[in-house]
Amino acid sequence: MAATIRDVARLAGVSPSTVSRVLNQKGVISNETKQKIASAAEQLRYVPNDIARSFANGSAHAISLVIDISDGTAYANNFFNNTVFGIETAAHKNEYNLIITNGAAAFGGISSIERLIAGKKADGIVLPISLATDHLLRRIEDLSVPCVILGHSEEVGAEANWVDINNVQAGRKAVKLLLERGYQKIAFLSDGDKEVFNHDRIAGYYRELNANHLCVPYSGILHGFPTVESGIELVWELLQNENPPDAVICSDDRLALGALRGARQAGLRVPEQFGIISCDNTPLTELAEISITSVDVDTFALGLQAAKILINQIKDPQTSLRQILLPTKIVERASTRREKEEGMNV
Repeated sequence: MAATIRDVARLAGVSPSTVSRVLNQKGVISNETKQKIASAAEQLRYVPNDIARSFANGSAHAISLVIDISDGTAYANNFFNNTVFGIETAAHKNEYNLIITNGAAAFGGISSIERLIAGKKADGIVLPISLATDHLLRRIEDLSVPCVILGHSEEVGAEANWVDINNVQAGRKAVKLLLERGYQKIAFLSDGDKEVFNHDRIAGYYRELNANHLCVPYSGILHGFPTVESGIELVWELLQNENPPDAVICSDDRLALGALRGARQAGLRVPEQFGIISCDNTPLTELAEISITSVDVDTFALGLQAAKILINQIKDPQTSLRQILLPTKIVERASTRREKEEGMNV
């Protein structure tokens, strides 16, 4: 039979109310008494009743990550897994549980969030920018629920907590490295034209080219899908131009792998004649037949920081808004390492 709070109190030689105050971090209790209670709870393998605690102190000690289950591909990747790992790490350290729930309008929209909050099952919400509609944000505000957004946009940026990767910086760094390696006609392949992170990476790409008085090559920005096949097709399309690019930045590692294969099928030597940079830095880039230079984005830190901000706001509702842009870095590999004797300005 599971131990109860009375069993812990009896073994520690204190009252059940004292045990309750220690577990709920309320009142002033001596360190000696806290140690006695902790020791007794460990000996008895006592597990607090979270439901009872939530009614007692108004906290479920849980946070919720809202996802759209209608888009399964968005969550079957390292980006999502690492972000969830970061959220769970911060939650566990602060003794919070993580609940993943559906927020797709097609499956009831916000109702799943309302059920969690009304049922005192979650104290706060982590929300991807792709789901941060005006309607959803208004309802969350009406429910007086702390919320942190993964990503940001002009529409919600000034009025919400958010954490994002500095994707503008990512685009600039990719262009800068290619220019340093002697490439001059740089194209950009994205895995979609609706995602905010793609818009930001392309904005950074534009800015760095402009800063170096260079123009985007003809048809130099193409949108496809996050697949190897799409990368092959897009590179072939680029190479059919009269003045084709000599390098390409890909917003997805699978696109980059396809770009590599497409370039080699066209008879181009990588990196001597054609350079490739990817974003995200998954194992695909390192294990490719020619390892691919990549912009590394710390998605673990993305989830970790989001959860920390959320939990701090749950604990102290007066906490100021936090908005964090996480830096990126370039991991250079064979796909951009041109030899100086090739006559390039490095």
